[in-house]
Amino acid sequence: METEDAMNKPAPMLNRTRDQRLPQALVAHDLQQVESILSKTLAPYQAQLGPLLQHLQNYRGKRLRPTLLLLIAHACGRQTKAHLTLAAVIEMIHTATLVHDDVLDEADTRRHIRTINAGWGNQTSILLGDLLFTSAFHLSSTIGDARACEAIGAATNRVCAGEMTQSLNRGNLHLSEDEYFAIIEGKTASLLECGCRLGALYAGAEPDQIERLAGYGRDLGIAFQIADDVLDLEGSERTAGKTLGTDLAQRKLTLPLIYLLERVGPVEAKRFRDLLEQERVPTEEIREALRETGALEDARSRALAYAENARTALSDLPPSPHRDMLEAITGWAVRREE
Repeated sequence: METEDAMNKPAPMLNRTRDQRLPQALVAHDLQQVESILSKTLAPYQAQLGPLLQHLQNYRGKRLRPTLLLLIAHACGRQTKAHLTLAAVIEMIHTATLVHDDVLDEADTRRHIRTINAGWGNQTSILLGDLLFTSAFHLSSTIGDARACEAIGAATNRVCAGEMTQSLNRGNLHLSEDEYFAIIEGKTASLLECGCRLGALYAGAEPDQIERLAGYGRDLGIAFQIADDVLDLEGSERTAGKTLGTDLAQRKLTLPLIYLLERVGPVEAKRFRDLLEQERVPTEEIREALRETGALEDARSRALAYAENARTALSDLPPSPHRDMLEAITGWAVRREE
């Protein structure tokens, strides 16, 4: 485990030659200020929770959600101090969901490092996630505008409802496609939608444009989750940076598996459901069936369609490097390139 006080370190500068095309490069200065806000918000807990907060830095990832909020603000022509605070709020809520997700998924690693629950146990993980949630809501109140609190509260409710619905349906091997999309629109897409909405709202965009850009975030989130579900079934942990195969292990039906069960006959569908009920799921046999039936490829195509819808939602923004980057992100969300 790292020994330095990582929560108080400034965000690393982007390498100009290697990272200049990354979305974060266009808002690098803004993201440094967001990191400062995150550090200050959690600073009061350093004395009691230092090692936990240090290890939490391993959950940082690409800062996609605050980056999207900031890119939307710039693309709409006006980035304000409120955007920086709200970007920190969105990232803190997202991090809280990751900490809780690892408990629900019984995951041992994230970004090649052990999870909080693997190192400190489920109880500590849940309480840490709760602390991040409450800190985020307190921070959002400093904006002094009820619209921010309302949007963030509604999105967080949808995230939690989506996660609970998914948990209640774990082991439901008859989950429908409609039910699957209702789950991922809540647990994944709602926070991206909220960030894009706030980016446009606090940039002074017109109501119609705010809704279109919120739709960009929603469709991007759906594309991202479908691609993530495909990756869980066919990816490598070295590339993904997290524990894979958890959907099969936990009998969680995702879009590729739903497609598989729809495309085989009733007898074969029952056989696959029986396989998924086994204590040790025959992963390779199911993966082969997913490939042979085209279920994986069709799920990937569905993700591409949502990504294209997201890209189209940007069409009325004025030309700018920020709009170009928002368009590029729709491709990355599906390809998931390192």
